Order: sequence, then C-alpha cells, then structure tokens
Amino acid sequence: MDDKPASSPEPAADPAGRSLDRRAELSEFLRTRRARLKPEEVGLPDFGRHRRVPGLRREELAQLAGVSVAYYTRLEQGNGRNVSAEVLDAIARALRLSDAEHAHLTHLAKPKQHKKKASARTQHVRPALGQLLDAMDGVPAYVIGRRSDILVWNRMAAAVFGDWSQLPSQERNWARLVFLRPEYRDLFVNWDQKASDIVSMLRMDAGCHPDDPRLSALVGELSVKSGEFRRLWATHDVKEKVYGVKHLHHPLVGDLALSFEGFHSADDGEQMLVTYHAEPDSPSAEALRLLASWGTDATRAGTDAHRAS
Repeated sequence: MDDKPASSPEPAADPAGRSLDRRAELSEFLRTRRARLKPEEVGLPDFGRHRRVPGLRREELAQLAGVSVAYYTRLEQGNGRNVSAEVLDAIARALRLSDAEHAHLTHLAKPKQHKKKASARTQHVRPALGQLLDAMDGVPAYVIGRRSDILVWNRMAAAVFGDWSQLPSQERNWARLVFLRPEYRDLFVNWDQKASDIVSMLRMDAGCHPDDPRLSALVGELSVKSGEFRRLWATHDVKEKVYGVKHLHHPLVGDLALSFEGFHSADDGEQMLVTYHAEPDSPSAEALRLLASWGTDATRAGTDAHRAS
C-alpha cells in the first residue's frame, strides 16, 4: 500500500526564536530523500500509473536498507531515539546520501547534547586569524561561522562584496544579505545557486544545533520575508561547498570570475576561512588589482579585518 504523500506545506520556523522541531526535521528529511529516488534507479520495478507517491514507498526503502517497515516508519515519523549507527548507515546507502547528507541524518537521528546558551553564543575569531586576513593583501577573504554569520573580513573582501562595516552586527549574515538585499541579486550572476548554497548550509547548522534560538529566529524571519527562501528551505537539501568559482558583476569593475577555497578553523570547526582569487593575467585579476589600487575609495566598505561584535 502506498503511504500517503504530505499535502500541507512545511511549517516555518518560529520567528520568536524557539527551537526548531528536530523530529519534524528528521521526518521531512527522510521523506524528501525517499521521494527523489525512482524505483528503476535502485533496481526495483516501476508500476507506473499505479504508483501514488513520488519516489520509493516506505516498504521499498525498508527492504533496500534491510530493516522492517515498522522500524523505518517509526524513524521517518521522527522517532530516532534508539536507532543504531549501523542502521543509519544502511538507510543512508539505500537513499544514496552524500557524505554531507549522511552526516545530517546522523545529527538529526542521534543529536549531540548542546546547551542552548552555548549554541546561541556569539562566536569569536582568534586574533591571529584576523591578523592573517590583514596580511592577505590583494586577496578577498573573510571568516564565516554558524548561521552564515560573517565574523571578520579584510579590506579586499569589503571592496568586492560591500560595506559590511556600515551594517548592524546582526545584519552581517550571508543569508540576510542574499535574500533580503536587492544589491546582492545584482552582484551574484548566478544568484539562484548562491541562494541554494546558503540554505543548504543553514540546513546543516539546523541539524547540528536545533536548539539555537538565533538560528530558529533567522529561519523564521526569512520564511516570512522571502518566498524563495521558503521554497528552498522546504527541499531539505544539505551540502557544504568549500571550493568552486563565483561569477560576480561588480558595480565598479564589471564582471569577475573568482575561484574560492574554504578552510575550516583548526580550533573551531564551525568557522571557515574563505578566500577568493582570480586566474593569473586574466581580466578578473586586473580588476582586483584596480580595486586594490583605488584603496579607501573602493573599499569604503570597511577597514582591515573588521570584527563583528
């Protein structure tokens, strides 16, 4: 028998900042991962028009994972309290989860105990890391933390991405910038991809810190203010993108193609240093040199390695 597909939209996070519902997160994540798999992709027959739900049925997924239908159903209903790591591994294989998705599933089903105050605490960057940013002359660089908060940045990051020093500390956040500020739609040539990447990062944070009231408040605010955010949040996609190429349209120097690399901090895995560089002797490299040479006029967006307080 087909399990009934969900007909109502996922409720938004609480704008008041209360915790995200971990059981609901687990349930929706498993359901959406199951829905994206077609029977023929996993060697099962497809009954065509007789199939009433997208993707695999619960009993099919349970068969692939080697668990009982009742056991898997309880898990998909959000009851992962006593699930073993071995069962989660089997379900992850059956669902063909990526490494990031597998980790997210584990965080949701077997959450680590975090104190709410610890999850909500403002992150601080080691002074030496801030000094490193200052020394990276000509290289746009910043450090992001939980909730996509921008913690510190250097002069070239300000020249490329904007005047973060003029924003209140709570607004120095990639999710708020991308979804709520029109100028960032103009800056990112592939805005849709940037938006998807940001939401996927927030989903991973939600799995690790469901009791973080600031994260819940951020999700609630964006859900109210942005239909695009609501749509992306409901997909439950998770991934961590630590390298690639960003195409920008800068208001002063025009089009930029910048490769980026992300490096997790050795003493705080939830902080990431992100650097950008252009291919040598390319138009983008010349544009970065122009921005650097214009100094304060081009980088009025801030001074070296601003500290968000």
